[in-house]
This record gives sequence, structure tokens and C-alpha cells, in this order.
Amino acid sequence: MEANERKRKLIMVGNEAIVEAITKSKGRKSLYHFTRERNLPAIAHLDILLSSAQINPDYRGERRLKAEKVIRNGYSMMRNAHLRIPDSMMDPEITQEQFRVCLDQHVFFWPTLKDCQKMISTYKRREPEERFSVLEFDAASLLSSHYSTVKLSKYDSGSSPRFPARCSYKKSLNMFLPLDLFKVVLSNLVPGKASEIKEVLIEEQVLKVSSHLRSVYVENKEDLPKRWSHLGRPLADLQDPSLYKHNDTYYNKESN
Repeated sequence: MEANERKRKLIMVGNEAIVEAITKSKGRKSLYHFTRERNLPAIAHLDILLSSAQINPDYRGERRLKAEKVIRNGYSMMRNAHLRIPDSMMDPEITQEQFRVCLDQHVFFWPTLKDCQKMISTYKRREPEERFSVLEFDAASLLSSHYSTVKLSKYDSGSSPRFPARCSYKKSLNMFLPLDLFKVVLSNLVPGKASEIKEVLIEEQVLKVSSHLRSVYVENKEDLPKRWSHLGRPLADLQDPSLYKHNDTYYNKESN
């Protein structure tokens, strides 16, 4: 029993060291989840972030050409469309369908504010009539509590590169590095240091969302769930670095 307890403590120390290495930089203290404002009621009520596969278990890898609405537990949820990835970007050992199935089994996070801002700009151009939201999480807390299901990617896995011939990698399941293998697996396909992490993925679902939340950014104040009213901030704050750093005016404070 004592030997097992010592082993458990050593594993915990090792896990903590990996999380600390990833979140040590000032610009990597948060993880950002981009979603649609219409998804917030379901997320807040369930206090869970579900992968696309969890939202619709019947999915078999077909490409979604447009955003899809699914009713789950009485709540409406939207799943994003799949981008068209050129066949030339795919590793010969995996099909497009298999790769999409893998993507849909994960919840995605951006590890830096800059990456999240790019995502906001892209979708605002693509869907100007849609309202979007960003959930900002404490990175260390989220990674530690979901340690065994976290994966890291050196690349934006679901992206469709503009110039695929110039890319130095192929999309495959090997690009997703389990958290406990960070700095263990040495390959050009996976991140070898924190600054190389482009994307963080968590398998299937994120539990107890509220316990890890720092802020909830929305475009429309009325879309902010009541349970998160103390965390609400305008999405514009996230898009403007000066406001993100210095504006402490939350929505609930504005109404007082």
C-alpha cells in the first residue's frame, strides 16, 4: 500500500510539473473556448462542454457543409461546419472521414489570446449575422482536472491551409499528443515546448465548467446566463488588447 501511495504521489508531482511548464508563460495562463451565443444556455444549464460527437452520437464522419442545430436534453446546440481540407494535406494512412470523426470527439481550446482573436475575426467575416461568445478558463485548473483526456497540437487541426503545398506536415491522428507525453515524444509533428502548442483538445466533454471559468465574453448582454452574470464581459474587450488587460467593468457591475 505504501509503495502504491508513493507511486501515486510521484505521478501527481510529474503531472503538476507538466501543467506548470505549459502554463508558466504570462500569455498562457488561460484557455479560450470559442462558441455561439445560442449555445450558452445549454452549457450553463448542464455545466458541461460536449464534443460534437457527444451532442450527436449518430455522426459517422460525413462532412458538415454548414452549421447544424441539434436538440439535446431540451436545449438547442449548434455544431460548426467542417472546413474542406485538401486531400493533399492528409496522411496516406487516414481518410478524411476518419479524421473528422476524431475531431468531433474533442472539445477545442485556444492557448493564447492572439489565436482566439484570429478565430473571432474569421467567424465574424464568415457569418456576420451570428453572435459569438468566448469562455475563458483558468488553464492550470482545467488541464489538471482533465489531465488524462487532454491532448496538445502543434497545428490548427481543423484548418484548411490556404497553400497546402507549402505545409511541412500532414494531418493525422499522430498530431495529437497526450498531455502526459509532453516533452517525452520528440517529433516535428507534435509540440516540444509550450510556445509550440497551437491547440488544446479535451476528449468527449469538459465537466464542472463553472469551477474553471474566469470570464464569459458575449456580444449581447441578454444572452449571458444568470449563473455567470458576475463573469460577463463584452466580446469587444477580448478583441481589443487594451480593454482585455485593463477593463474590469463586468456586465453585472454596469447594471448596478
